[in-house]
Amino acid sequence: MISRQFKILFFTFLSAIFLHSCSCDPERIASLAMRGMETMMGEGFLPSDEIRALGGFQYVSVNLNKSTTEDTESSTIFLKLQNGDPLVLGNQPEVLARKCAEIYVMDFENASDYQQITVQFIQTDPQNPDNFALQEYEFQVEDLLST
Repeated sequence: MISRQFKILFFTFLSAIFLHSCSCDPERIASLAMRGMETMMGEGFLPSDEIRALGGFQYVSVNLNKSTTEDTESSTIFLKLQNGDPLVLGNQPEVLARKCAEIYVMDFENASDYQQITVQFIQTDPQNPDNFALQEYEFQVEDLLST
């Protein structure tokens, strides 16, 4: 029996091919692919524009991690926010991290399936991308959902 996720992914792929074969708007195709991703992962999986605007971030991404070792299970959402406005980040970054985590957890319908959310602020050097600064803040999802 074919899983639901595979069916959705296959339908999204076929739709993209069909739309690509006609002279359609590429933004529309990308939008369709993103909607397929959100359908598969859960509504609100992709970070909102509100989060991007809070810190003036150039790039935002999410990674979900669930792991089991012996009798313990851990599950973490990694919210990566890159190249934000230094003036906003420099003034109490822990408060900004909590606000971003709260918004993400409220938007993502499957957030309650995870124990923690780690917010990562990453600043890269435009002259040397190998040079970067990283700040991490970790919150319990349960605490954020109860506020």
